[in-house]
Amino acid sequence: MRENHIIIEKLNNFAKVSVKDFGPGIPENKLAHLFQRYYRVDSSGHQISGLGLGLYIANEIIEKHGGKMGVDSKLGEGSTFWFTLPV
Repeated sequence: MRENHIIIEKLNNFAKVSVKDFGPGIPENKLAHLFQRYYRVDSSGHQISGLGLGLYIANEIIEKHGGKMGVDSKLGEGSTFWFTLPV
């Protein structure tokens, strides 16, 4: 089983929620596209499930509530997906 970390912090007038995994990471040239509609990434060569809408929809909801969503990733070290919302 892979380990994940969930971090919740207050930054000025925003709450930031981050989910970090220790998987293979996402190539840097793919990061800018992750929140686009229908975009899916697979660097392992395996079949991808899903429609590529989840991150797009989540990002739209977060933005409509005055927040931001993003990802930090490094190959071989994992990824951290995060979002902020005003508090």
